[in-house]
Amino acid sequence: MKAKPKMSSQKKATLVSSSVATLLVLIKLVLGVVSGSVAVLASAIDSLLDMLVSVFNFFAIKKSEEHPDEEYHYGKGKVQAVAAVIEGTIITISGLYIIYEAIKKLSKGTETTLLTPSIVAMTFSIIITYLLVRYLLKVAKETQNLVIRADALHYKTDLWSNAAVLTALGLVYVTGLDAIDAVIGLGIGVYIIYSAYEIIQEGIEILLDRALDAEMVEEIGNIISSHSEVASYHWLKTRTDGSTNFVEFHMVLRPNILLLDAHRIADEVEEQIHALDKKKNWLISPHFDPYDDELMNDAMLYGKSLID
Repeated sequence: MKAKPKMSSQKKATLVSSSVATLLVLIKLVLGVVSGSVAVLASAIDSLLDMLVSVFNFFAIKKSEEHPDEEYHYGKGKVQAVAAVIEGTIITISGLYIIYEAIKKLSKGTETTLLTPSIVAMTFSIIITYLLVRYLLKVAKETQNLVIRADALHYKTDLWSNAAVLTALGLVYVTGLDAIDAVIGLGIGVYIIYSAYEIIQEGIEILLDRALDAEMVEEIGNIISSHSEVASYHWLKTRTDGSTNFVEFHMVLRPNILLLDAHRIADEVEEQIHALDKKKNWLISPHFDPYDDELMNDAMLYGKSLID
């Protein structure tokens, strides 16, 4: 009997976060509706979106882990970036809705009730969310997965927003001023939108094939140029899909070098590049040149004049 493939830590993390979000939604949604607290209701809506996003992330990671095939030669790793952009957009929408509810409560002046149960529920939510954030950050550090990193950032903002909600409920309980609930709910909405920007930006940069960090690119260049049998290099290009780093470059070797030796040199260079980040997959494509043809290639690709 064929054994089932082991579930990856990334997929397991999304299942854990989905389960936790579902539990928090049930608790906070009931209390938010019954008590009339905008802050608790805002937190419940945010947890509902967390649950939906985590479920979506599970399928996104599952798809991104599929091996390259005849249709997708480079795999489907960029699904992670698409998921991150969608998650960031959903976070932004939830923040806007929270702001809308806060403004509505300020204008109507509705009363907040069931303060004690709400305070207990939010305290429980903070403890559970804190443990979840620690777990997700651990998985994100181990796997360098963009989706899990985005999920961890998302729940980290939830942690702060839950703390703000608890503060709001405490102040309303002590002072009796219901406007405090709406004002803090408004602040939570603004903070949530701000936190979404980083997630969306990173996802879009990956979709646009942004180069690896400047320091990483410099280290790759140093590895290539420091090899004793490489005369020079050019056209170093890098990008990532979130889990795999793609590198291509031209390196100038002796014109009469044996193909076997050229491949040996490439293997030695690739091995050192792989060592820069062992948590990532690497797809490295070296090109061998007998002389530096950078200007010629630039002229063909960009239509530049060789005279210039």
